[in-house]
Amino acid sequence: MKIVLAPDKFKNSLSALEFCKTVEKGLRSVNPNIEIIKLPLADGGDGTIEVVNFYLKADIIKVKVSNPLFSPILASYLYSNHTETAFIEMAEASGVKLLKSEQLNCKNATTLGTGEMILDAINKGATKIILGIGGSATNDCGIGMATALGYRFLDKNKAEIKPIGANLSNITAIDLTRVDPRLNKVKFSIACDVSNPLYGKNGAAHIYAAQKGASKKDIVMLDQGLRDFSVILEATFGVQVQSTKGAGAAGGMGIASKVFLNGKLDPGIQLIKNLANFDNDIEGADWIITGEGKLDTQTLSGKTIKGVIHSAKTKNIKVAAFCGTLDFQNKSIKDFGIDYLDLIDHYALHKEDAINNGKKYLTILSKKFAETIIK
Repeated sequence: MKIVLAPDKFKNSLSALEFCKTVEKGLRSVNPNIEIIKLPLADGGDGTIEVVNFYLKADIIKVKVSNPLFSPILASYLYSNHTETAFIEMAEASGVKLLKSEQLNCKNATTLGTGEMILDAINKGATKIILGIGGSATNDCGIGMATALGYRFLDKNKAEIKPIGANLSNITAIDLTRVDPRLNKVKFSIACDVSNPLYGKNGAAHIYAAQKGASKKDIVMLDQGLRDFSVILEATFGVQVQSTKGAGAAGGMGIASKVFLNGKLDPGIQLIKNLANFDNDIEGADWIITGEGKLDTQTLSGKTIKGVIHSAKTKNIKVAAFCGTLDFQNKSIKDFGIDYLDLIDHYALHKEDAINNGKKYLTILSKKFAETIIK
């Protein structure tokens, strides 16, 4: 029997890799002859770097870049010299996590540091870059990132503007003459899990800017800036900005990744599955065991388990889910496409016990599954 282990993390309890090791040990304690393939997954959130490095076997690169407010910081990304692949999270240079709450000020924030990380990876020889664009503190439509790569954003006097969201409406032209020519030789894959348009009531400013320190007045100004700048983008690159799904992700980094990097936007789970060669490696499996801390409505909207189920069902592989807790009303596991479900909640005394003793309870779930299904 072939079993694939393909979980996400259990937040604050177990990493995806720890899940794989724990479940493998539990299964083998019942039947040591099972073929087990470990394919830990992530959807672009916390824990993604560890999972990516499981496949890339990369080095952690530290580089001095600009934070969202132009101060120097040391940021990290992954780079595999063997595959010439880098994994960069914009939050490492341009993220909310880098600022105190009173420092959040997205109208004056920049993605310059993200561009500086990309440039460093290109200097090291990267020909493939996976860019995660979650957790940003910015609303500059990626002009900071692009500035680091040689794009110049000019005002009516042909002077170069400071690359922040507050200046978007001042841009009248984009100078492409100094763009780093090596960009054409790099394939960019962008992990993007939202579908917001660039501007309007569901756009970058109105939906996300308030949590990045913007006042109501700022939001109106930023939204107008995105509208004005979209006209420049359409004239320069010939794209239909507002109809681009995910254009408003990360303060406009969605559309920026498309036009400035020629990147392809995909859900985070799909990019990780591609990196893991997932659909090929699950071929011939009898079961896939997946899992995450909470099985809920978000699971159906692009999370790891949904990605696993989609692949499994195309190959008629049964899916088992080992989860911490269930928070889903009026649905059965069959509605998810899950064939077997067990929860740590069934065994733990309370939530704290479940979190602190996740390995112990996951071992119990694994042994029960093996005794019931594998025998």
